[in-house]
Amino acid sequence: MKSAVENLTPTRVKLNVEVPFEELKPSIDEAYKTIATQVQVPGFRKGKVPNQLIDQRVGRGYVLETAINEGLNNWYQSAVQETGIHPLSRPEVEITEVPDPAATDGELKFHVEVDVRPEIELPDYSGIEVEVEAAETSDEDVDKALDELRGRFGTLKPVDRPAADGDFLTIDISAKIDGEEVDSAAGLSYQVGAGTMLEGLDEAVTGLSADEETIFNAPLNGGPHAGEAAQVTVVVKSVKERELPEADDDFAQLASEFDTLSELREDLTKQAAQTKTVDQGVEARDKVLDKLVELIEVPVPDSIIEEQLEQHFNSETAHASGEDHDTEEHRAEVKANTHRAFQNEVILDAVAEKEEIAVSQNELIEYIVSSAGQYGMEPNQFAQMLDSSGQVPMIVSEVRRRKALAAVLAQAKVTDTKGAPVDLSDFVRAGDAEDTESVDEPIEGDVVEADEATATETPAADDPGAARF
Repeated sequence: MKSAVENLTPTRVKLNVEVPFEELKPSIDEAYKTIATQVQVPGFRKGKVPNQLIDQRVGRGYVLETAINEGLNNWYQSAVQETGIHPLSRPEVEITEVPDPAATDGELKFHVEVDVRPEIELPDYSGIEVEVEAAETSDEDVDKALDELRGRFGTLKPVDRPAADGDFLTIDISAKIDGEEVDSAAGLSYQVGAGTMLEGLDEAVTGLSADEETIFNAPLNGGPHAGEAAQVTVVVKSVKERELPEADDDFAQLASEFDTLSELREDLTKQAAQTKTVDQGVEARDKVLDKLVELIEVPVPDSIIEEQLEQHFNSETAHASGEDHDTEEHRAEVKANTHRAFQNEVILDAVAEKEEIAVSQNELIEYIVSSAGQYGMEPNQFAQMLDSSGQVPMIVSEVRRRKALAAVLAQAKVTDTKGAPVDLSDFVRAGDAEDTESVDEPIEGDVVEADEATATETPAADDPGAARF
């Protein structure tokens, strides 16, 4: 078999393939065997009909057509391997020449048009310069961390006053559309300012005392009426505020392994500094990737954009939400996110090849363990789900791209806004373990929807009605 590539555009090629008769013959023999099991000839068992009789019954041309249809994908795959292209779309095949059915020689010729991953030329990315915010830890940072720790040990106490930001409420809530009640829930727990339920709820309950109610309009978040405007009635049943324990030595002993508040604050100061360093690393990493995208032109096939739009706006999730979010603005957002995601993939894959980056089994396991928690799944369960759905290669590529970006970051020149050099060696070695990005980040996986605009908040475990409202 002979194959040749003709470049049509930077992202589309035509494969010209020629299959000689001797390579076509095994497929013809298989076609005879297949057809022999489908025809019935008196005096012959099914599957034992001679080739000559098959030619008489269905015609040599039908046998040849069957052989070509059965073997076409294998010849196409062989041509892909031979030419080294990376197809991205469904191939469009046109058969241009077939052997004479009556002859025992000749050849099959066909060509295939398909979108492919573009070839790019990497610039010298060593020493890319980026600037990040200075990592300065203040007393306010430590106070905030201490207050967050105190909040974990806080207790709720009823208060006889109007609800304010941060208060914890017990509420009854119901929704009506055109005067008909479509949903309701009683005894829900909700923290003012959390923003995890209905749009406008925080504003509606602020200022209400126990046993007071208000009515406001809002689109529903879930259920059969998701996205529809409803008249919502909310009744505040109780108002509680969180009472924080005193920040003293007793609290330090209760909440940590330290004996004194001074020791606890010292440890919180170290943690705050580490957090600032991680923030610097994440900022530097993102800016390094931005610089790479600026330096390298990556053409994006139209088929990638169209496929992503189709998946996004025609998915079961989109239909189930009932939300009319197929707007020009939203389509532009999905296109831009898909475009950037594809650029990131192509660039980081090229870096990974240049740096000869591989993914070890331990690295893959570590990634699966850390990702499983984000989905609320056990690591083994998550790994089995990935394996059964054929997503393991995608995860391997994702980890490889992370390592590729870390390799570029390790060679970057990073300074803070005060001009001081920033040492991110610890961050790079950690492999971004501290940065728990969502799976729709562009640097992760194969081109995915980065659609934060339609994401829904996860309701609190003790809020059974939050999933609907």
